Amino acid sequence: MKTPKEFLWGGATADFQFDGGCQEDGRGLSTHDFETDGSVEHPRCITYRMPDGSIGLARSSFFNPESLPDGAEPCLDAQYYYPSHKAVDHYHHWKEDLRLLAEMGCNVYRFSICWSRIFPTGEETEPNQAGLDFYDALIDEMIRLGMEPLITIHHDELPVYLAEHYDGWSSRHTIDCYLRYCKVLFSRYGSKCRYWLTFNEINAVRGFAACGTHKCDNQTHYNAVHNMFLASAQAVKLGHEMMPGSMFGAMYASSAIYPATCKPEDVFCHMQQRRETYYFIDTMARGQYPSYAADLLRRRDVTLHTQPGDDEILAAGALDFISFSYYRSNVISTETRVNVISGDPNPYLESTPWGWPVDPIGLRYVLNEFYDRYQKPLFIVENGLGAVDTIEADGSIQDDYRISFLRDHLREMMKAMCQDGVELLGYTMWAPIDLVSLSTGEMKKRYGWIYVDMDDKGNGTLERRKKKSYDWMHQVIATQGESLWAQD
Repeated sequence: MKTPKEFLWGGATADFQFDGGCQEDGRGLSTHDFETDGSVEHPRCITYRMPDGSIGLARSSFFNPESLPDGAEPCLDAQYYYPSHKAVDHYHHWKEDLRLLAEMGCNVYRFSICWSRIFPTGEETEPNQAGLDFYDALIDEMIRLGMEPLITIHHDELPVYLAEHYDGWSSRHTIDCYLRYCKVLFSRYGSKCRYWLTFNEINAVRGFAACGTHKCDNQTHYNAVHNMFLASAQAVKLGHEMMPGSMFGAMYASSAIYPATCKPEDVFCHMQQRRETYYFIDTMARGQYPSYAADLLRRRDVTLHTQPGDDEILAAGALDFISFSYYRSNVISTETRVNVISGDPNPYLESTPWGWPVDPIGLRYVLNEFYDRYQKPLFIVENGLGAVDTIEADGSIQDDYRISFLRDHLREMMKAMCQDGVELLGYTMWAPIDLVSLSTGEMKKRYGWIYVDMDDKGNGTLERRKKKSYDWMHQVIATQGESLWAQD
């Protein structure tokens, strides 16, 4: 089994977890800039200024954020560490980072553009030139090294001004700001970049980044998502007009979901849960709301605030390919209490140190499910293992557990391509170089082929160091995946 020569192998990052340079060269504050560090035991917080000027903390599970306290505004407080401000300082190490990826054989790199680095508040009519120059240099160096840029336009964040003053995607005004931002990106980088993602994990965006200061209940959330659907569709249409031959996806947070039993009630519950998650990508991939949307919204007591012409906008901006993350699988029964991307543990699977079930066959399952459903090219834009890495006495990092995880998942990916007939554009691992964990704000939860010397509080030399998995993955890419089958 081999991947085609044009198959795209690489890695994926997000600016607020990777770049740093938070307030350099005219960058404005973004919604993630108010998140403190955290851990599994003590989840991340968002700091707020209370009406009396004191600091209040809304402590909650990251994937189930609570609304802002009444009358509170975001603020920064010196007593807390904010990981996005420094991240792992890719902003000053980008040449070294790109060189390391190219030397490993990567021919694609997925990264996100920071909206507030281009438009600091989101309201400006003219972009920040220093921000544009940074991405010009980054993209030009990628191309020089033989890597295809894969750009995420919106990765779970907003310029904080739009979140505070317009309640983020709750307002259609944010659509106008987003399209102005897109137009600048397409004009500036369109001749160099073919692949674009309008949104990251569209089915998982909630809280401050989606609803601003509104309480992010179902009514507010689904209407904010409707505006995001409209923004994506208009961006796709605009991109096709400005950049002939460009291809657009929107990233979907996937997991394989299985019925907990063969009891008919559990099987039906499984079907309903799949609809809860597919609602997002069905709408964007097909250019219209699915037939089950009315029932889903009714059960969640949601009324969409649509306007004349919305259906036509969606129809004109359907996605060209389906991109998704895959980390885990779960099971569903009538007893399960879930959000849109989780479920109950599968007793047949082992879990990562952070409790995520490991299910390589689930990747093949979702690849086939997506391709059967949409008959459009697919792109795995996130998959990887968060683990604690240890530097040995000789300076090496023996991450055999990561190699095992990737080998098993990539084998299933290649079975889907070579045996099942799935059309797959590429694979970008999350994340090729260690970065700050989204869910916990930690550095000790490491994903990369490349180690970064930095701890949870930002201390360290920031030296980059290759792990054992770096050379292993170099061989996988060089052999177009054939080496995976000689490793038993």
